Amino acid sequence: MSADPVALTRDLIRCPSVTPAEGGALAYLESVLTAAGFRVHRMTFHEPGAEDVENLYARIGDTEPNLVFAGHTDVVPPGDETTWTHPPFSGDVVKGELFGRGAVDMKGGIACAVAAVLDHLAANGGKPRKDGAGSISFLITGDEEGIAVNGTPKLLDWCAKQGEKFDHCVLGEPSNVENLGDTIKIGRRGSLNGTLIVHGKQGHVAYPQRADNPIRGLVALIAALQAEPLDVGNPNFQPSHLEFTSVDVGNKTVNLIPGEARARFNIRFNDYHTQESLKALLEERALKVAGNAIRFTFEWQPSNANVFVTSPGPFTEMVATAINDVTARSPTLSTTGGTSDARFITHHCPVVEFGLVGQTMHQVNERVPIADLRALTVIYRKIVERYFT
Repeated sequence: MSADPVALTRDLIRCPSVTPAEGGALAYLESVLTAAGFRVHRMTFHEPGAEDVENLYARIGDTEPNLVFAGHTDVVPPGDETTWTHPPFSGDVVKGELFGRGAVDMKGGIACAVAAVLDHLAANGGKPRKDGAGSISFLITGDEEGIAVNGTPKLLDWCAKQGEKFDHCVLGEPSNVENLGDTIKIGRRGSLNGTLIVHGKQGHVAYPQRADNPIRGLVALIAALQAEPLDVGNPNFQPSHLEFTSVDVGNKTVNLIPGEARARFNIRFNDYHTQESLKALLEERALKVAGNAIRFTFEWQPSNANVFVTSPGPFTEMVATAINDVTARSPTLSTTGGTSDARFITHHCPVVEFGLVGQTMHQVNERVPIADLRALTVIYRKIVERYFT
């Protein structure tokens, strides 16, 4: 099998693996890794109310340390395919760029990791180290772009039951902002969704004394919850923030005071907080304003998006040095952006995210420069070499 990251990326893009469909992507990786000597396991996980998801775990070597490359082969839908300059699952190469859904997020990152590891094994007699020590693994899921129930969490549980242990992980998400080498993600903020509900009394607008308009209370509580910052941030994280995203009373009649008003919100929070401490904080702030005059409740949406951070140290320094050697850039250690599967992996080992540039991910004409694929492969190869030195 080819260790060319461009060919590997192209072949993965040609697998239409829109969440949660496997689309042939895991089968392709299984064939490549099996040919290289990996023990490959594919499994499908089930959960009531969620779609079944196929996943893959592969390992070569039997001893510690075990360096893991993680990622997902599922992609978001391409949308209206007629708006694409090149078909989203074609893997066309035009003017030095490879087009296709998943080119950046994140089949390209997986392909670069596979190519780097295959090159490393070829130079070391098919082993992570010439003396046979150490292991390299791939942890590949199929629903990161979905609800992330039957993917990485279940796959990690399966690995734990099999006695698989991990020492460090590189997750190939598109971490860079403008140029390859500008950013390593060492953590992610947590995410919590909720709905603020104010309970009033329905009535005719001509007789407001007979009703209790919940909209007034909702406006007051929204203002109170946003009046003070949740925190001021810290060296690893930006300040936490709360954003209201919709306000709804479900009222289609102009002369009717509604009986209830709702406002949905999201909180992106740092490691000053937990989900439970945030719930308590918002309840406390709302009660101060509401007193006995406003009747309200919160509805909280279950969330597995908890905050985490990998403390800077020898592993992050090794990754940053490899990046600098190839790109001449000193990457920023960042915790910005949305959630990723790193939030699950962090419970098993230290994890950093470093992949391609995320400029075109999830967009029409998603694409990656060929030069970036080759450079990322070299970076991953240096990481592997230094890890096992």
